[in-house]
Amino acid sequence: MTKLLTVLALPAAVLAVAYPALAAAPQFDTPAPVAFMEDLSSGAVLYAKDADRRMPPASMAKMMTVYTAFQMIKSGDLKLSTEYEVRPETWQRWHGPAAGSTMFLSVGERVSVANLLYGIVTLSGNDACVVLAEGASGTEQAFTERMNENAQKLGLTNSHFGTSNGWPDGGVTYVTARDLAKLAAATITEFPQLYKQFYSRRDFTWGKTMGAGQAITQANRDPLLGRVAGADGLKTGHTDEAGYGFTGSAEQNGRRLVMVVAGLTSFNQRAQESIRFMEWGFRAWQARPVVKAGKTVGTAAVQLGDSNEVELVAPKALAVTVPSGTRPQLSGKIVYDGPVKAPIKQGAHIADLVVSAPGLPEQRMPLVAARDVGQAGFFGRAMAGLRGLF
Repeated sequence: MTKLLTVLALPAAVLAVAYPALAAAPQFDTPAPVAFMEDLSSGAVLYAKDADRRMPPASMAKMMTVYTAFQMIKSGDLKLSTEYEVRPETWQRWHGPAAGSTMFLSVGERVSVANLLYGIVTLSGNDACVVLAEGASGTEQAFTERMNENAQKLGLTNSHFGTSNGWPDGGVTYVTARDLAKLAAATITEFPQLYKQFYSRRDFTWGKTMGAGQAITQANRDPLLGRVAGADGLKTGHTDEAGYGFTGSAEQNGRRLVMVVAGLTSFNQRAQESIRFMEWGFRAWQARPVVKAGKTVGTAAVQLGDSNEVELVAPKALAVTVPSGTRPQLSGKIVYDGPVKAPIKQGAHIADLVVSAPGLPEQRMPLVAARDVGQAGFFGRAMAGLRGLF
């Protein structure tokens, strides 16, 4: 049986709020040539300015290096305690002022994966990226191949990575703001504990000064940390060709926002615009509850199952993002690729609730199976086959 995109309209009574009012999206203006913001809690894109333009990411590419390392840690292919030695060739290439940001690694020292990750996230160390890549995959090229495989799996259709640290490479490495936000969201949702451990550190100490041998402490360049409530990541970037950019996230009162700005002209302008942008996202928009956790929203047709359909429930309390102070009229629909083939596990994400309102962006939230659905027996499959013929 061929799967088709199934769309089921919902009666207004299913949604917790429905008010006869229009709501125009709040306005925002920024000097950043590229900007993007999404509310991960509802899937609403709150702002997009040239968000699909291909651009050099600079050190924001290190988000994919970290994502790939997190994935290897989760799968058991990499351990935080594993130590890698700094090769002389790697040190020579990524040592000195011309090599950009550094963790101040030394030739021959052994550094754990955990400390290399702190060196990448907090210090933006170009040297740390290459040492991790070479240690984890044998060569930096082999590691970047894994990065690009992950980019494809995540649906980053306008991104490609040629290095582990985002160093300018003649255009081989490129991203878009929309893809960076998607990468940030995947990092936060797939690896919540690792994200919390590594992305919100304010500073990190590694290496010693020449002569006096004093410990070197560097601050995290994240402009939101300590300045915007709930800020906890992710990564800045800067090169002459890319300008100053930042991908950031913060959570307040259950709302998680991800933002991207790129192409700014100075360190200070990046900090000012990042703070202003994130504060606008929380201030100008607010959450409106629509479905309570566990509430049945509809059903999905099942193929070759011991039941012909399965109930769809909200895995958590679902809310839409609307302009502050407004109560727009909402309409909803259930969307899924169906019929859904059995077996189905309780809690599996098999459909989406898509909510829309006049003048606002469409918002998509997950719906999950309310129960297990097993495969049909022999006769059930035979009957399904006969029905398919007619």
